[in-house]
Amino acid sequence: MAEAVRDEAVRDLDRPARWQADAVLTDGAPVQLRPALGTDATDLAALYTGLTEAESAGLPAPWHDEQTSDALAKRLTDDDHRDHLVVVAILRGRLVGAAEYVRSGARPGPARVRLVVRTGYRRRGVGPLLLEHLTAAAGDLGVRALVADLPSSNDHAQRVFQAAGFVPDDAPDDSSDTSSGDTSASGSGSGSGSGSGSGRIIRMVFSTAQAPRARGISRALEQRAEARSIARLLNPRAVAVIGAGRRPGNAGHEVFRRLLSSDFHGPVYPVNPAARQIASVYAYPDVREIPDPVDLAVIALPAAQVADAVRACAHKDVRNLIVVSAGFAEAGADGRARLAEVTRLARESGMRLIGPNAMGVINTDPAVRLHATFAAGSPPTGRVGAFTQSGALAGTFLAETARRSIGLSTFVSTGDRSDVSGNDLLQFWQSDERTEVVMLHLQSFGNPRKFARIARRLGRRKPVIALKSGGSSTDPALDALFTSAGVIRVDTLGQLFDMAALLVSQPLPVGRRVGIVGTSSALAALAVDACRTAGLDVARFGSATTAALRDLLDGQDATNPVDLGAMAAPDRFEAALRTVAGSGDVDAVLVLITPHPAGDELARAVRGVAAAGRLPVVASFLGHDGIPAALAARRTDHGAASGHTSTPDSASTPGHVSTPGRGSVPSFASPESAAWAIARAADHAAWRDRDQGTVPTLDRLDLGRTMRAMDGAAMDGEWLPPDRVTGILAGVGLAVWPAERVVSESHALAAAERIGWPVALKIADERFRGRLDVGAVRLGVEGPGALAEAWRTIRAAVGPGDMLVQPMAPAGVSTVVRMTHDPAIGPLVSLRLGGAVADLLVDPLARALPLTDRDAAELVRGIRGAVMLVGTGSTGSTGSTGDAGATGGTAPADLAALEDVLHRLARLAERAPAVAEVLLDPVLVGRSGVVLLHAGVRLLPPGTDPESLPRRMTGSGVDFFR
Repeated sequence: MAEAVRDEAVRDLDRPARWQADAVLTDGAPVQLRPALGTDATDLAALYTGLTEAESAGLPAPWHDEQTSDALAKRLTDDDHRDHLVVVAILRGRLVGAAEYVRSGARPGPARVRLVVRTGYRRRGVGPLLLEHLTAAAGDLGVRALVADLPSSNDHAQRVFQAAGFVPDDAPDDSSDTSSGDTSASGSGSGSGSGSGSGRIIRMVFSTAQAPRARGISRALEQRAEARSIARLLNPRAVAVIGAGRRPGNAGHEVFRRLLSSDFHGPVYPVNPAARQIASVYAYPDVREIPDPVDLAVIALPAAQVADAVRACAHKDVRNLIVVSAGFAEAGADGRARLAEVTRLARESGMRLIGPNAMGVINTDPAVRLHATFAAGSPPTGRVGAFTQSGALAGTFLAETARRSIGLSTFVSTGDRSDVSGNDLLQFWQSDERTEVVMLHLQSFGNPRKFARIARRLGRRKPVIALKSGGSSTDPALDALFTSAGVIRVDTLGQLFDMAALLVSQPLPVGRRVGIVGTSSALAALAVDACRTAGLDVARFGSATTAALRDLLDGQDATNPVDLGAMAAPDRFEAALRTVAGSGDVDAVLVLITPHPAGDELARAVRGVAAAGRLPVVASFLGHDGIPAALAARRTDHGAASGHTSTPDSASTPGHVSTPGRGSVPSFASPESAAWAIARAADHAAWRDRDQGTVPTLDRLDLGRTMRAMDGAAMDGEWLPPDRVTGILAGVGLAVWPAERVVSESHALAAAERIGWPVALKIADERFRGRLDVGAVRLGVEGPGALAEAWRTIRAAVGPGDMLVQPMAPAGVSTVVRMTHDPAIGPLVSLRLGGAVADLLVDPLARALPLTDRDAAELVRGIRGAVMLVGTGSTGSTGSTGDAGATGGTAPADLAALEDVLHRLARLAERAPAVAEVLLDPVLVGRSGVVLLHAGVRLLPPGTDPESLPRRMTGSGVDFFR
């Protein structure tokens, strides 16, 4: 019966869209992966017959006998994929590799795998990608294991299979006989076979149980490949500007001018069929007529002409494109069709694409000097990587970074984001030594879970600051995503640049204690209020610090803040500042400087204290924001800083301005903005220093039971009947408290007799669930008489309707646990206290996936009213379930059991994308264990979770604008 069900599923599957993908090779080139078609037979035959004798010697009989085009075409068109599947790799229109499995004999059994990669395309990551996509499709088809027998002498082939998650069998076969039916395996590795197939054989095995390990390997390969593809795009050796015009103001003309004025290290070719020269540089009528190689083409043509330009670039073997043209995603159905065509052409031709509607890219590396945008002005060279989806906002980014002296390492404006996305840039910045801080302007997420995964890893070493536009500033889903990922969320462009200026110039604070030193009591009062509002501690100085400051202040009280007066002597100002900074009483220093006749001396003192680098020093200096010249430390050749005023270094050229180095002091227009920035930096430091946790391994999982319970259920967003809910949740190890739905008093009595007294009687209407306050629930009902009274009381309180009879549950703290799919963020798990009052007053706390043990612990301990869960015993323990009565406090509830519920809902969200919402209300958390008194589940047609798929690039840009 199970086989029949699976066979029916296979027929329905029939080459699903998720089996087709574009991915990135280790050298950064895009490649297409898809199941083989009958039309591929000739190319496959050429691939297989092109093997050397040594490469093909180990292949089994089915593959030896069917190498002709006709035999392959018949096999490819007749198969239903259950017992045979071929996945091919297409690079720049050429079939360069294939991976296939064959399963024969009685099912279930392992499938034998073969992998072949064309000579000249090996060692570029084609093999692992093919195997990843083959194993993913095999899993869809119910193939539990894949095996490949490789010659022990072929180390490279073994590494290829290991990179795709295969592991050596514990009991390798020492013979060369691989013809023993379903238990045998074969493989030519990467096609590079270094042995003849004789001798010792290493059996490589892949099973669904190894999927987590394989995913970890895949993500490491993904990071390197995607980072390399962006590095290749940002470091071209030659650039062509297609559509470079003569008229200033034309986008192509401005891009070409910027490339020349930035002193790009390679040749720049203007392409314009109507002009012989542009800006005194010879112009080519077509990119294909440029005599030398071109790595990057910037296209600035009317939208209708862009596709032909992309085709010409493919013919020229250009590897990277920037399309600044408008008229695509924003131009209705015709524009979206053009966008899909341009994206398809780029992918098929192995090109990475930024845009359309992009402003372009900048790489300030002195060895590159690439300024491929049409924005006015140039940013200083520095250590901040900047990304914006908006082309229009790109000019603001560049102007603000220059005004505030925030130096950029790289800048990318993606526009319609048809290919290159913010996730790609995060992968690149993780390994880019020139980037220390990342700032992002985001309008949407293509793959929010991948964003969270990468940002969490990157943020441990390099702070990530993000401004998300197009939504509410109090969006709890976005807060959950950014909190889980350790991203510093800002609400305005000003805050974005404020944080970048602080993080790129000063160390992170190790705590929240702030010392304030200034020349204005009014500003100091504002600073104190602002610090407290931001959750900072205006520290109380120790006795030694107080004594030292009292001497400097001629015996006046020395408290925090330290007010030296509007005409403070520079030497006393510096001494007081050094005393506070070196006291050990504070974790950050906020300096307030108003107009002063010796302003330069005061600024020099601030720079000198900051140069020690022991703790962050920030200022509100004459109302400036950014890094004013008076507070800037000069960069050295090695990126360090001295205490001198910033001057252009020897690497500066026209269009590339040197930026202040680390140790410079950022200034904020007001004490409020300074305090806010310090608080966010302290939050990030605390996040970075704490244990990030792991996703726990769960027992009692039976995802097959969950899928069977969902089979045939309505996917219309309505709440499912209780029997289906019970089955779905049981598959992830969650048991719903039993309940019987009854329609009359006699039915209720019969149910109570079966369950056993005492019972709970409640109205089934969702609106009154748990509403003891309105009389919709009666607890501890004991005996027929009490049941009859309870029935009449509930009817009088809330009217007619079915009722529920349940056994009495142990006492516990009422909570509400929910899992829902946010359309922009992905799955969210939330928690809050339950009960009538909490329903009105308590907002839930949420976290995005993946949910680590640390995340779950913070949810439980971070909700409003958490003291009801953690207890008030004198020991302070949050995990004990012992009796706290002797101390006069309350004992903690079983927090571990509640955290386990959160993890199981997270696993359900990961493994069953059709589950749109789960509501557990209430969950009673007792001294030992939890009770799920009521559970609801809603299903919607599933969207494929991209994090569950093998490596792939984002979909066509048109997908983001539907």
